[in-house]
Amino acid sequence: MKKAIIIIALFLICNLALAQFAGVMRGQKEEPLPEGFKPASTNTFISQYPAVNAATRQAMFRVVAPAAQIVQVDLCGKKYNMTKDEKGVWTCVSDPQIVGFHYYAILIDSVAVMDRGSEAYFGSNWESAGIEIPEGPEGDYYRFNKNIPHGQIRSIDYWSEINGKERHINVYVPADYEKETKKKYPVLYLVHGWGEDENGWSIQGHTANIMDGLIAAGKAVPMIIVMPSGDIKTNSDVRTASGDISQIYINDLIPFIDKTFRTYTDKEHRAMAGLSRGGFQTCMTVLPNLDKFAWMGTFSGFFGFRGNNTIETAYNGAFKDPEVFNKQIKLFYMSIGTEERMGAKEAADQLINHGIKNIVYFESQGTAHEWLTWRRSLYDFAPRIFK
Repeated sequence: MKKAIIIIALFLICNLALAQFAGVMRGQKEEPLPEGFKPASTNTFISQYPAVNAATRQAMFRVVAPAAQIVQVDLCGKKYNMTKDEKGVWTCVSDPQIVGFHYYAILIDSVAVMDRGSEAYFGSNWESAGIEIPEGPEGDYYRFNKNIPHGQIRSIDYWSEINGKERHINVYVPADYEKETKKKYPVLYLVHGWGEDENGWSIQGHTANIMDGLIAAGKAVPMIIVMPSGDIKTNSDVRTASGDISQIYINDLIPFIDKTFRTYTDKEHRAMAGLSRGGFQTCMTVLPNLDKFAWMGTFSGFFGFRGNNTIETAYNGAFKDPEVFNKQIKLFYMSIGTEERMGAKEAADQLINHGIKNIVYFESQGTAHEWLTWRRSLYDFAPRIFK
């Protein structure tokens, strides 16, 4: 009898709670989105906002902050003032945006916070909101394709003797890795930029979708892609930009990968590339270790001839003798967004005029220092290596 009473009581409590929840949800029900707007693909589950109009490339934002005095959206270098209604709901619509992925923040009385409607993306050294302004069919190369085989992104910790700590990496293995149990694979080490982490390439960059498509189409060689952290943890577990990350890559990471996966271990089957600071780290790792790499790429990240550095002196004279360099490196890939204005074309021309013959220069049209530039760069770079 007591058990029956308890069960009935619990049933009534659950139903009351559900009724209260439904009432709250009805009270917070959002108005239908304006015509042409749809929830962004980067939103959290069931969040209508931010919303994107694919035709106009505008974004609409909504924030509930009844006590706030000023609310703004900080997006792509511009702050948009939001308008408050009688219920304390703030809204605004952005200018047309460049297609691709963009970080943004909500400013509530000048304090930057994350938008609760967005998934969290680590960028600019904090968990940021992000929004995808969709491309048309030209962006299918980084979208999931249900009609092709898919590889895996594996989350792995390894021990670094140099760092004295465990370090996290993401590793892409192609679709046939589990089936071809005796097959060996070349390895691309792919590094993120400053202010981001080892998850950037797999999440914001859509590395797996890009590589699955390229491999399925026969455009790229099946390869393992290692996406490490470009930062070093201190004893207090704080991520810093200090320390020689190249030594960790060379002495800890590469041996771990070659021991753990079925890899070719010669230089002809090893490549490295990175975006922004990761491109600089690629240069700092590859150029002093030309016996270990035959392919390299810098995406918005070649900083060789600044200050007192020249072609003769940059990176300890790696480019001083073009004939020696040409024999060591099969491809030196340099890319940039046309809106970046970072001097990559000038640097590429200098190297070519100096006698470096294996330069490939690529421009992402209409994009700046952002993920669409780097997705396009990977899509163009990956088919060129290990062939």
